[in-house]
Amino acid sequence: MGYLIGVTTLWAFSFSLIGVYLSGQVDSYFAVLTRIVLAALVFLIWLRPRRLPLAHVLGLMAIGAVQLGAMYIGFYQSFLLLSVPEVLLFTIFTPLYITLIDDILKRRFTPFYLLTAALAVLGAAVIRYADISDAYWVGFLVVQSSNLCFAVGQVAYRHLAPRLPQEVAHRHVFGWFYLGALCVALPAFWLFGDVTALPTTSLQWGILAWLGIVASGLGYFLWNKGACRVDAGTLAIMNNALVPAGLLVNLLIWNRDADVGRLALGGGILLASLLINTWWRRRHQASLGIA
Repeated sequence: MGYLIGVTTLWAFSFSLIGVYLSGQVDSYFAVLTRIVLAALVFLIWLRPRRLPLAHVLGLMAIGAVQLGAMYIGFYQSFLLLSVPEVLLFTIFTPLYITLIDDILKRRFTPFYLLTAALAVLGAAVIRYADISDAYWVGFLVVQSSNLCFAVGQVAYRHLAPRLPQEVAHRHVFGWFYLGALCVALPAFWLFGDVTALPTTSLQWGILAWLGIVASGLGYFLWNKGACRVDAGTLAIMNNALVPAGLLVNLLIWNRDADVGRLALGGGILLASLLINTWWRRRHQASLGIA
């Protein structure tokens, strides 16, 4: 639990640093690539290539490609379409996706999730009801794709971690996670990156260094490590603890002119959709005698 709380505090500042100092100024694909390269360098120091079977290596790389590589690409693109508070609020659905993925793995379908999803869309509309545009809804969908990638990565790592050799410390193999992410970020920058929009100030380079080495490097390692030490319910709660933490940082420091009332109303509807989903899931599990 301590790992998750610490990383939540760390990541609370990342949203605003990206939205205020990087978005629209530094090419998003370059920012993603830089963060992943720096994070990979941190863990390549500890990497022990011969400690894992090939299947586990490929598994870690696949998780990194989805949870970090694909997620970051969508995450950075969302800041070009939405404000920082909107991006934060729209990340609230990650626990719902974790539940949906669990349903898929157990080969079942729960129609009730469609109701909570519809309620969530209503909450998103309330946040900017006077300025709805195609770009806004595209941004909403981009954030959801990013949330889905993050959820898939967490669930997959929780399943893979117990199968890793117990005599090998996770820091000695986690470099494969970042190398997998690099397999997505490098081609993406090569194909879509803008070399004319690289960082131009020491502040931008410094923020990228912080985000790469600390937020991405140490952050994802500690988050995934913590995710393996708590139950699924606690993990879901901690996924959403980032929302109020990030909003508090953004509104107090960088975005004091935001329409707090509208954010609160829309955010309340988003939260209600999640709470209804949680209530229904627990009731359903109780009826089945599942602890």
